[in-house]
This record gives sequence, C-alpha cells and structure tokens, in this order.
Amino acid sequence: MTTVMSPEIVVVDSLAERCDRCGAAAKLELSLAGGGGLAFCGHHANKYAGQLAPVSVKAAVENGFAWAGQSHPA
Repeated sequence: MTTVMSPEIVVVDSLAERCDRCGAAAKLELSLAGGGGLAFCGHHANKYAGQLAPVSVKAAVENGFAWAGQSHPA
C-alpha cells in the first residue's frame, strides 16, 4: 500500500524566492520529503501541483494565491 502525503500549508505575507522553473516571483515554496526545497511562480505551482503535493512535507503559500495542491486528493 502506498501512502500519499499532504503537505502542511502555511500562509505567508510574501516570499523572497524566485521560481526555479522560470525565474518569476515565487508564490509557493515547498520543503520536500526527501530533503531540499523548491520555489514556483503561480503558473508553475499550479501546473505541477499534482506531482508536487504528494512529495512535499511543507508548503509556504503567499497570501492571496490559490494553490491547486491545497485541494490535492489524499
């Protein structure tokens, strides 16, 4: 049996990071279960939400940003 994890969601006022995919201002920062972290702009955060949510232990979401991973089915 495989366990699908849901990350702890923390809402923050702003993020200082840049998107690891395109360099735009990050709307989401993730701490990964295997170690390390990733940051994504709104577009890329939602594009990859289905792949990111199950492997993340913590997600810092910028206030006002609706991340599709928050509703990821467990």
